[in-house]
Amino acid sequence: MKRVLFVILSAMLLASCVFHESQQPAPVTPAQPEKKQEPPPIEPSEKVPQPPKIQSTNWNDIVQPLIEKMAKANGVGGGKLLLVDSVKNNTNSSLRTLKATEAITDAINRKQVFRVVSKSQVYAARQALRLSSEDSLGLRSKSIGLARYLNADYVLYSTVSNHNGQRNIEMQLMLVKTGEILWSGRGDVN
Repeated sequence: MKRVLFVILSAMLLASCVFHESQQPAPVTPAQPEKKQEPPPIEPSEKVPQPPKIQSTNWNDIVQPLIEKMAKANGVGGGKLLLVDSVKNNTNSSLRTLKATEAITDAINRKQVFRVVSKSQVYAARQALRLSSEDSLGLRSKSIGLARYLNADYVLYSTVSNHNGQRNIEMQLMLVKTGEILWSGRGDVN
């Protein structure tokens, strides 16, 4: 206990000591503002290359004649429910397959031969079947499975592929109950 008391008193005594040595204050020099150097002007020595133009495809003109032929196909019943599966891109190039799918759906709706499954119903069915929105249903069996879940009568399965340097769209109208192909058509994609 005496030791603790001694340490405390020593600390208080040392804390009260003031050094009276004459200390010179540190010299203060005012800072000079730096002159900002402006970057040299950029001279247009090289031209910026133009990005490649995106080739626009008029899907309406491509799919309209195919839908006309499909509507007249033998064994196709009018007023039945049709699932328009998203167009598959089997080419090495970039295609706007969503635009192609929308053009097909619009052409079928204008023809008024089938009732088309709505996008919201397809979305809900994909969630229920745990299919991601990125899943392009590359297999016909997946497309038919989705159509069965939606109680659709037909599936329209479409692919775009290259044949001898020429892009083609191929469509197949399939009966959901049996998987039978009722109609098939092909058109050039410009």
